[in-house]
Amino acid sequence: MTKWTESDIVDQHGRTFVVTGANSGLGEVAARALGKAGAHVVLACRNTDKGEVVARSIGDNAEVRRLDLADLKSVREFAAGINSLDVLVNNAGVMAVPQSKTADGFEMQIGTNHLGHFALTGLLLDKITDRVATMSSGMHQIGSVDLDDLNWESRRYSRWGAYGQSKLANLLFTYELQRRLSAAGSAVKAVAAHPGYAATNLQSHTESILDRVMGVGNAVFAQSAEMGTLPMLYAATVSDVKGGSYIGPDGLGEQRGYPKVVSSNKKSRDERTAAALWSLSEDLTGVEYKFT
Repeated sequence: MTKWTESDIVDQHGRTFVVTGANSGLGEVAARALGKAGAHVVLACRNTDKGEVVARSIGDNAEVRRLDLADLKSVREFAAGINSLDVLVNNAGVMAVPQSKTADGFEMQIGTNHLGHFALTGLLLDKITDRVATMSSGMHQIGSVDLDDLNWESRRYSRWGAYGQSKLANLLFTYELQRRLSAAGSAVKAVAAHPGYAATNLQSHTESILDRVMGVGNAVFAQSAEMGTLPMLYAATVSDVKGGSYIGPDGLGEQRGYPKVVSSNKKSRDERTAAALWSLSEDLTGVEYKFT
């Protein structure tokens, strides 16, 4: 069976993609691949200097706009500057960082990985023509969404528990978004992906001994960022991907390999939790979705 690779991306001329966190890591690889395929790529970055370096290497079909997902004011300003797009790639994220808060007082991981993207998607939804592709993680398996303490104000903070919660939230959001789009008769699709174990700089910002440990893991066990980006590129570009799909690597334990449709755990499919998280997310962000 032929394995899907970057070279299988069909011509993307005339299409616009917004990629969050495109100044480094998987987002950078995705932006380069989409630009190479002819797409107009908007690199949505907190670090615009790094983003500009990437954009210049892509060419005239790439531009940089500032977006800080940990600040809802920045999210609103970014969304207001986008007139139309075909695909939103919700890629940016933080992993296992020390306890801290976003500009709006959210726990940093749920605030950046889920609430920031939730707000961004809602503000852009009526401008999107094709799909929303959101990056989750195999680490959703260790997550639990605590609707009574989403921001870790009562619980003892766990950096990995918080990361797992945010990645589970990404899937709950994707599946709920697809249900609501389908109910509204919209042709827009919501899909998700995960990269397996891919070597990126995401593993170097825990500000702990884990940086060194994961650095060794990156060198010895991880697949390349280019391979890790394939599931997201597949989710974002393959025309017949079904809404509500989850794409990951096809290798052992989904740690490495080529893209295929994979499954997620029972918690991610809990429709009651998804609906409650949606309502809470709208309340926290002040962004109410409108489906037409």
